[in-house]
Amino acid sequence: MPAVVEIENLTKDYEVGFWRKRKVRALDGLSLKVEGGEIFGFLGANGAGKTTTLKLLMRLIYPTTGGARILGRDIGDVRMHARIGYLPENPYFYDYLTAREFLNYCAQLFGYDASERKRRTEDLLTRVHLDEKSWNKQLRKFSKGMLQRVGLAQALVNDPEIIFLDEPMSGLDPVGRRQVRDLIASQRERGTTVFMCSHILSDIEVLCDRVAIMRRGRLAETGLLEELRERAGDKHRIEIIVAGVGAEEISQKLSALEGASSEPTAGGARIEVASERDVDAALLALRQAGGRLVSVQPVKQSLEELFVRESEAEKGEQGKR
Repeated sequence: MPAVVEIENLTKDYEVGFWRKRKVRALDGLSLKVEGGEIFGFLGANGAGKTTTLKLLMRLIYPTTGGARILGRDIGDVRMHARIGYLPENPYFYDYLTAREFLNYCAQLFGYDASERKRRTEDLLTRVHLDEKSWNKQLRKFSKGMLQRVGLAQALVNDPEIIFLDEPMSGLDPVGRRQVRDLIASQRERGTTVFMCSHILSDIEVLCDRVAIMRRGRLAETGLLEELRERAGDKHRIEIIVAGVGAEEISQKLSALEGASSEPTAGGARIEVASERDVDAALLALRQAGGRLVSVQPVKQSLEELFVRESEAEKGEQGKR
């Protein structure tokens, strides 16, 4: 599918200081494309430039250099805003309004008539699983999680072609996270593109078709999760879970096997070997030690491990400066 978000050399500098002003680069030459119909995860440590990128795309702040296009239109073209949805990280709503009144107001901004506004409001509040008893309660009385649900509803009020979500799981309990995750996944089925930032890496791993990792305002990694794992070099390692034998005992049996390691578990040990070729030798060592095989599976580097690796690389760069 064609790209619906095209970012080219996007850069943002801020001036800091009082007497002696200096420039701090929050975003440094970001170039990125997001394809239509995918859920795209945008990751990075605090200060990596994620929220700055979203604010630039929403035209809440202006770039120093570079530009971007959304749905084929320059981000400065206000007509594009009628076709997108946006949930900021820390949204502020008119807290004297009820949830029903607020969504009705949002729908009115998009030009819907009274009957359609009523239908959309009730449908969206149901879809985000907000208790119907709270629909007529003022937003100032809402918890963080309840406000997050209302924020998601307002981001969907115009049936957007692409939705930008900044920390959509913030403030939600495990049940709420699951419900919102299902809601986001359903947007893919509708053909809607989702561009989301999140610190909850397990949700990104489950939801996203592709991910990008930011480091110090620059793009560090981008691609399919499997591609990123492959680049990390852990594609061929194999994990063997065994029972009835201790880690030290099995480690002695594996001493001749290059690249093998073991660590204790509650009922036995976890063995890791360099490739499938080493599995037979590890199983022979297990039988000699009198242990029992529980499972054999390839080791897949988690998104969390990738993220930690990038964060450590960032700290290393900072230490050199």
